[in-house]
Amino acid sequence: MTATPDKRGAAVEPIMHRAARIEDAFHEFRARRARKRGYLATVLPYTGYGAPTWVRILGRVVLAKEPKPGSRAERKHRKREESIRGWRSFVSVPVSDVAVVIEIEGETHTVRPDRGGVIDTVVPVQLAPGWHTVRMSTVESARVFEAPIYIVDPKATFGIISDVDDTVMVTALPRPLLAAWNTFVLDEHARVPTPGMAVLLERLASTHPGTPVVYLSTGAWNVAPTLRRFLSRNLFPSGPLLLTDWGPTHDRIFRSGREHKRTSLERLAAEFPGLKWLLIGDDGQHDELLYGEFTTAHPDNVTGVAIRQLSGQEAVLAGGRSKAEKHSELSGVPWVYAPDGAGLSEQLSDLGILP
Repeated sequence: MTATPDKRGAAVEPIMHRAARIEDAFHEFRARRARKRGYLATVLPYTGYGAPTWVRILGRVVLAKEPKPGSRAERKHRKREESIRGWRSFVSVPVSDVAVVIEIEGETHTVRPDRGGVIDTVVPVQLAPGWHTVRMSTVESARVFEAPIYIVDPKATFGIISDVDDTVMVTALPRPLLAAWNTFVLDEHARVPTPGMAVLLERLASTHPGTPVVYLSTGAWNVAPTLRRFLSRNLFPSGPLLLTDWGPTHDRIFRSGREHKRTSLERLAAEFPGLKWLLIGDDGQHDELLYGEFTTAHPDNVTGVAIRQLSGQEAVLAGGRSKAEKHSELSGVPWVYAPDGAGLSEQLSDLGILP
């Protein structure tokens, strides 16, 4: 069973934070220079999701040069894009002043990206469960960009929500300098998957046919293409990425990654009230706290919590009880801890979530 997302009503335009106004002015300056050099508004399509009567479309609009199809310049551009260093993802120029045409099963919708160039909109559809394709384009470009979307079967009862950093991909976020090197300097092909996690997620998805797999991260939309290629290259099951925008918001200098995860979890629970999610994360940041809050508030929407330990050893709380026992008692759903996918698989098998 699914629920149609509520449409947002009209609201008073918020007063922009000074940092946001400075950022917008900087982007406008860069956009003017880029357009003079022949750059065009280009859509970066992301995987979306939905139900038979609605779909959430995700993407980002940036300025980019468009070499002729099949030319040497295009092959060179593609090769450079697939070997990109992380910092290059953060220097693209977002566009917010262009219309984006969305075509899905013969119907078209026109939307505009937000101030960060991000497209995040819900449109009505009539689609069968499974994978479909959305086509997106702008008036500036002759190219049409395709994005996969997954329609969740109303009969489905099991879903997976997985963190990315230090859960499926080793990024060492608890150590800031190493995390910065891995994110901004390291070539994307050198990034290392967490041992056993791809096998774990694939087993979970194949054991429960029709399972939606959602990757929820505090990372910026800038790195979505890199993450998508990483997940595909390392044989993780396909699914939408839910990331956040880079830079200040209308009311604060820094965005809250914790709030992004919290609101995303609440949204998924509201959109798919009939699903029981397996929440997968790590103990390096805030996953334990956020998942604990969510399981307490929505015990009927959670089948279990699996936490990858960065330390390799499970911490013991007061009274000699493990973290898993303590969290399971407080939330009413089973928690498991292990340093890799194989250890989590074994414990999830003991719980009957895996065969």
